[in-house]
Amino acid sequence: MNLKALKIPEVKIIEPQVFEDERGRFFESFNHRKFEEMLNKKINFVQDNHSISKKNVIRGLHFQQYHPQGKLVRVVSGEIFDVAVDLRKDSKTYGQWVGEYLSALNKKQLWIPEGFAHGFLAMSDNVDVLYKTTEYWVPHDEKCILWNDETLGIEWPISELSKTIVSRKDSMGQAFLAI
Repeated sequence: MNLKALKIPEVKIIEPQVFEDERGRFFESFNHRKFEEMLNKKINFVQDNHSISKKNVIRGLHFQQYHPQGKLVRVVSGEIFDVAVDLRKDSKTYGQWVGEYLSALNKKQLWIPEGFAHGFLAMSDNVDVLYKTTEYWVPHDEKCILWNDETLGIEWPISELSKTIVSRKDSMGQAFLAI
């Protein structure tokens, strides 16, 4: 596995080593020991989630205020544009975002540590996203920042914003400056 830091260095791309021949492909999608060694940090995943979306669905920007979750995100079918927003008020990158394309083809995974909001845009007709979390989902603690918040200025790769599909709950998210 290769590890690459993004513009916000705590957010990482993980690329597995893929073995391919005439039979198909094989790769190790997760190895706890290697993952902790690469991050130089103890990680305890407690929950796996599976999100299924159709093209132009935007999910997020979600975070838990008092029970923050680290997330390891990967796509097993289709493609997404995945976004992490730094919510750590004492960070040099507070309020900044990073985005990365994750797909079944590129097999990249995105590590989003605790203290970040997370969201994604489904780029293909059907998308299956799997992600591990370091904290359980606590419904009354979940918060949402508007996906199109002007302060954040996320550059979602969609030409017609009117084609986006956003849940009622996500469309009622807070402004970044209000969190």
